[in-house]
Amino acid sequence: MLAEKALDLIRELQRTLSGTLSPYNEDKIRQVLEEMQNLYDQNRDRAHYAAGQADVFAAIQLRHAAIQRNKRCLLAYLYNRLEQIRKMRWEFGSVLPSDVRYNMCEQEVQWFTQYNRQLANYMKTIGESGGLDLTQDMKPPKTLYVLVRCIMDHGEFETQDGNIILLKKNSQHYLLRSECEHLIRQGILEHLVH
Repeated sequence: MLAEKALDLIRELQRTLSGTLSPYNEDKIRQVLEEMQNLYDQNRDRAHYAAGQADVFAAIQLRHAAIQRNKRCLLAYLYNRLEQIRKMRWEFGSVLPSDVRYNMCEQEVQWFTQYNRQLANYMKTIGESGGLDLTQDMKPPKTLYVLVRCIMDHGEFETQDGNIILLKKNSQHYLLRSECEHLIRQGILEHLVH
């Protein structure tokens, strides 16, 4: 059936939209591109017969519609993968987990690297003192200070005002959210909600 492999790509994308990135399906993309090329070649070879013959013209239109459908499916597949990668940049930071990176093709890795660079350059231009990290607070904070508990021994931690705090397992501290957000993401601290 025409354009069936392209539709399989979309179905694959729908099955894996749950926050993970499925492996880049290079084989199926190659098959879709080959089908598109075959359909185009058939249309080109029969185009000069189309004048005055309705059945030949209808077949050309059908193949052209299949080419367009394949193209839309490929673009949707690629666009949605890039959107997932962009969302993961905001979720995980500038370094993606190895299992996610393993599922990306080389062009997606290049796109991710360029997106990182552009985002970093933009964040440097915001604010007065060297920029503003937009990825720091994914949700607007309700308070500037948070109560955190240290999950593991981390050692000394210097706050922005120069105080040294010893982050020892099970110790609790009242810190600026902006200072401890990255430690919470790393799993060193946990945010205690009272």
